[in-house]
Amino acid sequence: MKNDNKLSIWEKYLTKEIGIEFKACLYFFVILFFYCVYRLCNGVHSAEILHLAVMIFTCYIIGYIQVYFFDNFDEADKLGKKEIAGIFVCTMLYCLVSYFGNWFDKSIAITALLGLYLLITYVCVFFIYKSKREIDDKQLNEELRLFQTEHKKSE
Repeated sequence: MKNDNKLSIWEKYLTKEIGIEFKACLYFFVILFFYCVYRLCNGVHSAEILHLAVMIFTCYIIGYIQVYFFDNFDEADKLGKKEIAGIFVCTMLYCLVSYFGNWFDKSIAITALLGLYLLITYVCVFFIYKSKREIDDKQLNEELRLFQTEHKKSE
């Protein structure tokens, strides 16, 4: 008999893939915003399609690295050594790709600014996920309490 309460391998895989998809979109938007502000500040009102393609591809690859090598550090319960290492490794990868991909005209200062921006973003996303989990826990506990109250009434 199948245990319906236990996640299947497919469901676990699908959950990770959806998380990676979400991360790719989130971090692509974050980097795209930075890129667009940089371009506008330099009087350029268009984006390089090749830059955008490399950005989204990079976001997917780094999403896989986050999930499979650094245990999904932005969704962790605490920021330990492994999570902080993951944040720095992924930030450095973004910076390297942006520099060698010439997203910011190979400016070391702007690349460093991107790195700082991404570090702050990772920390913010960590706290957002943590807050969401706490709110979800409260909501589930309240629903459980209501269910138990209703169940006792019906007995």
